[in-house]
Amino acid sequence: MFILVLLKISAFSTLFFASLFGFFQSETIPLPGKIHAAKNVSVITLYKPSYKLANPTAVTISAAGDVTIGSDDNFGYHGTFHHEMDNQGVDFFGENVRDIFKEDDLTIVNLETTLTDYSQKADKKFRFKGKEYYTEILTNSSIEAVNLANNHTYDYLQKGYDDTIENLTKHDVSSFGYQRLYLAEINGVKIGALGYKGWVDSADVRQRLEEDINTLKENGAQVIIANFHWGDERHYIPNNTQTSLGRFAIDTGADLVLGHHPHVVQGIENYKDKFIVYSLGNFMFGGNRNPDDKDTFIFQQTFHLAYNKLTAKKDIKIIPTSISSTDERNNYQPTPLKGENAARVLDKILSLSNEINKDLIADEYKLENNVALLIDSE
Repeated sequence: MFILVLLKISAFSTLFFASLFGFFQSETIPLPGKIHAAKNVSVITLYKPSYKLANPTAVTISAAGDVTIGSDDNFGYHGTFHHEMDNQGVDFFGENVRDIFKEDDLTIVNLETTLTDYSQKADKKFRFKGKEYYTEILTNSSIEAVNLANNHTYDYLQKGYDDTIENLTKHDVSSFGYQRLYLAEINGVKIGALGYKGWVDSADVRQRLEEDINTLKENGAQVIIANFHWGDERHYIPNNTQTSLGRFAIDTGADLVLGHHPHVVQGIENYKDKFIVYSLGNFMFGGNRNPDDKDTFIFQQTFHLAYNKLTAKKDIKIIPTSISSTDERNNYQPTPLKGENAARVLDKILSLSNEINKDLIADEYKLENNVALLIDSE
């Protein structure tokens, strides 16, 4: 695999953003009315009718939400991520998702912590930190790339941020976000990724996004994935900034948009035959010992190319998951769901998606080996 991190310095002003309250204080917004998915589902696959491609190439990308492999010092010790690490070791946390991520070509998550020994903290309520060797959790879980553009990667100031990048690189985990762009050649396909805080949809944000996408294209990117840390915590419906900025990213040349920050799942929009995943929710999340909503999912898309050009053919999988392998608390071990629980989470995702854009919902379900296939009628 060929990997390159591009550095891009913008000449215009930095993103302005409003301070948000910690999610522990936020009120959970009720879900809208639901549509019902097939029962006994563990994975849902959406796809268009297949057709033959000349000289085909494919690359499969998995995405998951907030990964905080660490804790806040103010949380104490008992029941924290550090406590679980000392009891279980680095292999424990990714044990139930490792096989899924090993089968893809690239796994991306939002790394919402620092990996540093630095002790000076930012002046804010929640400040997350993990030890340098915790990075092995990512490699052992087959997570190859992380977004760092979020509200916690500077929790230990510039030194903590720099240490995090250094420790990730030392363990062969790629990182991107802010002015750092990602470009990797996988299966002969050049994949680009970028990441931002998406608190506001301003002219400055749009200019930076457009310039960064153009930079990736100029360097040969054939598939571009935009990541945004955005939205309102514990809100199940994306706000206007999310929808306008996500759609602009697609209009500007992104092929997939991934979102995180609300700490709950939000819907998926099919916009111009490309997907905006508004919130992947928590995933391997050391920021809360026992959140009320433990639902999450893995989003997986296979991109198909012919003659080095991206085609309209795509395969989409939604894998309903819990952030914990036990119900009574968060043990930080994300686990795919089965049966009625999987169907319930799938109902939630599809219902939330239906609130945004009914085009995501396909006309029929087809069950094969405990997998729900949604067949696009087009």
